[in-house]
Amino acid sequence: MKLSHTRAVFMMVVVTLMWSIAGVTTRHLESAHSFEITFWRSAFTVLSLLVILPLLQGRVVFTKIRQGGSALWMSGVCWSVMFTAFMVALSMSPVANVLVTMALGPLFTALLARIFIGHRLPLRTWVAIAVAGVGIATMYGTQLSLAGDSGQWVGSLVALCVPIAGAVNWTVVQRSHAKGQDVDLVPSVLVGAILSTALTLPLALPFQATARDVGLLAMLGAVQLAIPCVLSVWCARVLKAPEVSLLALLEVLFGIVLVWLGAGEAPAKSVLLGGSLVLGALVANELLGWWQRKSLV
Repeated sequence: MKLSHTRAVFMMVVVTLMWSIAGVTTRHLESAHSFEITFWRSAFTVLSLLVILPLLQGRVVFTKIRQGGSALWMSGVCWSVMFTAFMVALSMSPVANVLVTMALGPLFTALLARIFIGHRLPLRTWVAIAVAGVGIATMYGTQLSLAGDSGQWVGSLVALCVPIAGAVNWTVVQRSHAKGQDVDLVPSVLVGAILSTALTLPLALPFQATARDVGLLAMLGAVQLAIPCVLSVWCARVLKAPEVSLLALLEVLFGIVLVWLGAGEAPAKSVLLGGSLVLGALVANELLGWWQRKSLV
């Protein structure tokens, strides 16, 4: 099926809704701990992708992995960091803190593109980076000032690994494209899930998850990670980068609302304030860039 722009937008909204169920689901686990949570989710992601990818691409997907070269494997490492850091951060910090921190991805991407690819950053992006920095400082500063809440800000720092790894991933892919080497992000997602599973297995032992926990994590592996990751890559072939960035921010809103309604985890005032600054800076930056590009056409 060929995606129209409207279908791609609708599908990307569905993707963000699927991504956003991770926080509320982890709050209903009974016994699984951080690395065990990551292990089971990644393991079921691998199993899901081993079914989905051959159906979509045939056995050529395994050839792509074998012949993908260093760029594909570097992309896979970045995916594994994102998969692992996200779940570990959720086990240490409130969902809202983690999601707002992850939303910094587009700004980290812009900075790395400036450093390693030479993309010039417009003034609006530098302003957005500064405002988002104030927002994150508001979140972290409050957490640091609260005695006994060290786990929250440490979890937020772990969450920073997600947007940083995402920015590195994008930079690796773009540099490969510039050299005439296309990197298929779909197989690299499978590589990342395999690496995450292998790396977290020793840290997950001894297993403590109940059968119910394993069932919930199996659902996350398939519905929250494998399927939406494949769909998001598909949508990115139709939608422009600013559209994808803006729509992806819905994960933050959906995730906070779901964990608030489904687990009673209300975001702190500092997170609402800092998160508003971060999201506002991102939205303004992307919309201004979009309008400027349209005015030049």
